Amino acid sequence: MMNEKIIVIDDEKMILDLTAMVLQHRGYEVFTADNALDGYNIIAREQPAVALLDYMMPQVNGLTALREIRQRFPATYVIMFTGKGSEELAVELMKAGAADYILKPFSNANLIDRIDGTLRLRAIELRNRELLEERERLLAEIAEWNRELEHRVTVKSHELERAHAEILQSEKLAALGHLSAGMAHEIRNPLNSIGLFAQVLRAGVVQDPEMVSYTEKIVSEVERIDDILVKLLASSRRSLFQLRSIRVQDVISQVVASFEEQARLQHVEMAVELIDSPPAILADGDELAQIFTNLIANALFEMREGGRLGVRMEHDGQSLTVVVSDTGRGIPAENLSKIFDPFFTTKEKGTGFGLSVVLRIVKTYGGGIRAESGPNGGSRFVVSLPLA
Repeated sequence: MMNEKIIVIDDEKMILDLTAMVLQHRGYEVFTADNALDGYNIIAREQPAVALLDYMMPQVNGLTALREIRQRFPATYVIMFTGKGSEELAVELMKAGAADYILKPFSNANLIDRIDGTLRLRAIELRNRELLEERERLLAEIAEWNRELEHRVTVKSHELERAHAEILQSEKLAALGHLSAGMAHEIRNPLNSIGLFAQVLRAGVVQDPEMVSYTEKIVSEVERIDDILVKLLASSRRSLFQLRSIRVQDVISQVVASFEEQARLQHVEMAVELIDSPPAILADGDELAQIFTNLIANALFEMREGGRLGVRMEHDGQSLTVVVSDTGRGIPAENLSKIFDPFFTTKEKGTGFGLSVVLRIVKTYGGGIRAESGPNGGSRFVVSLPLA
């Protein structure tokens, strides 16, 4: 502590000189000022450990200076010089922030003892302050770690939920595959017979227009059932395919072009953003076209009174992402987890196979698809296909 800086602020030159000489002899670096205002400037510049401050001074009295120093320079501890030795004054000084006070006249030994005691007190309190600040910093770090841990747990929980949902979807598609294969075989045989007999009946009642219309309805319904079976099979298993190098943007452009007239009639603005040269992928063009045909058809169905259809494609070197968005009614939250299920549909005449076919094709290529819906309507389907 011998190298600490000390400032003496007193309007008596004799006190300044004697005190400075004693303290310098003790090894302290001493600064002096004969008024509080000069003292403030020196404290701001030198940051002394202790200020010896006279209680009775012109311009700014010692009590006011004490409060100012403690407020502006909390690391500088103040010892007051005073010629009054009342208990009330001591209490007032301590309340104002003085570390100690010395009665005039004072001995050199008493002065040194008081300064040494104040320096020890200052060292302890500053160390305690550092420890408290370190404690607050550590607590803040722990709180940040806890927030980060909670965030990671939330992210991992969502990932587990998505993985669980994908497993359920895969199990549903597998079960549907077994079911549809058996149904197609068992239903198509009697269905063919019904269709054949209906055609025979139509040939025998050709003179009766009413009976002819009945047989035509039977044939039409047989064809509709057969079409449902075909869609059921398509949603659960892969049909004949031919893999080749495919530029996905070319497939999207062809699909979008096929819907341009419908979009124009429905007053739907089509905004297509395709990157210039994404890597080609090995795929079946008809299967990829089926993905975007279903998504765009669904989007237009939701915007029969006009809106905006967006198709955006991008890639990050690992996967190709295509986002199909619309400004329709949106998807109710309770339906988001069910829209890829076979047979689930909100359309009056829908079969519920469109999005399950999309899911099956995307999964075939090792990709993923998710649906999003905003609180104010509109929906987005995000398709991700690996480039490798």
